[in-house]
Amino acid sequence: MNKTTNKINNTKENFISIIDECKGIYMTKTKDYGTSWRIFRPPSLTDQIYIKAKRIRKLQETYALIEESIEECFKSIVNYSIMALIQLDLNEYITLNLDVEEAEKLYDKYIYESMNLMLDKTHDYDEAWREMRISSMTDIILTKLLRIKQIEDNDGKTLTSEGVIGNYQDIINYSMFCLIKIQGK
Repeated sequence: MNKTTNKINNTKENFISIIDECKGIYMTKTKDYGTSWRIFRPPSLTDQIYIKAKRIRKLQETYALIEESIEECFKSIVNYSIMALIQLDLNEYITLNLDVEEAEKLYDKYIYESMNLMLDKTHDYDEAWREMRISSMTDIILTKLLRIKQIEDNDGKTLTSEGVIGNYQDIINYSMFCLIKIQGK
C-alpha cells in the first residue's frame, strides 16, 4: 500500500468515526421529535445551515453569550445538510412522518454518498484540506451557502455551475474535515 492510500484510509476511518457522532445526534432527535423537520422547505434548511455557519465564524472571531461549541455547530451543519438532501429527494407531499428506520436509511444513503465524493476528491487533491485552517473552511462553507441561496432564488437553474446537491455535499465534507481537525484525528 502506498503513502497516499494509507492517508486516504486514515481519512475514511476518521470520517466514519465522526459520522457515528453526527448520526447519533440525528437519531436521538428523530426518536425525540420524529421527523418534524420534514416541514422545512429546502431554502429554510439552507438558512438553518447558514445560521450555524455564521455562528461558527462569530465564535472564531470573538466570544458568544450562549454556550454552544464550534464542534456542535459543525455537527448541526452536517445533519441539516443531510436533511436538505433528503428533502430534495423526497416529494414534499409524501408523509411528513418518516419512521425511525426510514429516517436512518435515508441518512446513511446521503452521508455515504458524500463520503464517497470526499474520498474521490481527497485522492485527487492529495488531502490538501489537512493543511487548511478551520477558519478558511468555514469561509468556504459560507460561500457555498450563498451559492445555494442564489441557485434557490433562481428556481434551481444554473448555467454552468454545479447544483445545490453538490454544494450540500461539499458543505458536509468541509464540516467533517473541520471536525476531524478539531478532534485532532
